[in-house]
Amino acid sequence: MALTKNDIVNKVNDLGFTKKKSVEVVESLLEIIKGTLSQGDDVLVSGFGKFCVKAKRPRRGRNPATGEDLILRQRKVVTFKCSGKLRDRVNGSRTAA
Repeated sequence: MALTKNDIVNKVNDLGFTKKKSVEVVESLLEIIKGTLSQGDDVLVSGFGKFCVKAKRPRRGRNPATGEDLILRQRKVVTFKCSGKLRDRVNGSRTAA
């Protein structure tokens, strides 16, 4: 089951914030991350991971419906690399808390 934005808002609300303030905090955080990434900068959250913007070069592709060859334009993608602490926690290691 996926953790939704509403689930995150509810967890922030459980910390003692009002529902309205919880929504504002979560929305603001996500807007900061989106704005930073859209400027081409990386976002590093210590102990969690790093969101990176990577440039993809144009490449050959194929339309699966028609089989027609085409050139896919260059684009940017966002990647995520988790921190060692997060990786250890996900894998059940208790050494890095």
